Amino acid sequence: MKNRGIGPGSMLAVMPLPMRDSELVQIMDATFADAAQRAGTWLACRPGCTQCCHGAFAINALDAARLHAGMAALRQSEPERVTRMEARTQSWIAEFGVQFPGDAATGILGSTDAEREAFEQFANDAACPALDPESGLCDVYEWRPMTCRVFGPPVRVETGEPDTALACCELCFVGADEATIAACEMRPPHELEEELSSQVGNERETIVAFALMQPR
Repeated sequence: MKNRGIGPGSMLAVMPLPMRDSELVQIMDATFADAAQRAGTWLACRPGCTQCCHGAFAINALDAARLHAGMAALRQSEPERVTRMEARTQSWIAEFGVQFPGDAATGILGSTDAEREAFEQFANDAACPALDPESGLCDVYEWRPMTCRVFGPPVRVETGEPDTALACCELCFVGADEATIAACEMRPPHELEEELSSQVGNERETIVAFALMQPR
């Protein structure tokens, strides 16, 4: 099977990363650290815990641009790591690309109801190609998507109703009551993320595997 998502026609190819993305990352990291401090031992997240590194999930164009920038930086500093990661990515796409509910030639996730429904069951148990199977660590940790940066502490999620609900990793806050969980809520800077996403100028979504295989 040919490599997917790397052609010059890809809608996610070579997008410039907004200058303030580093500010967004710093705020996210500080917000996570604050939530983690409040959570203490309720938070089970630690190096080598990889449950959240399995299963495909949608990322926006800002995340894709950050991953592309990370891969470019790593090609200069750690080319062997990139070679291993690209090999895992190619294998991932070869195995799951045929069932991708979208355009496998561009890496764009489908937007129809049927495609969205199919995505709910897509590659749910597959390890992220950025995950180093030997170390259990993310090879693009510094440039990881926003979804990865909020996993663990309680965060607000849409429920389909007027209200939102707090959700957290199932390995964390085991046995904690609602008040304890609420006291550890993480509040991501959604407005800044939305502002920077608009600067990228692409509202389409993709997944990590296709973002890692964008043109050099």
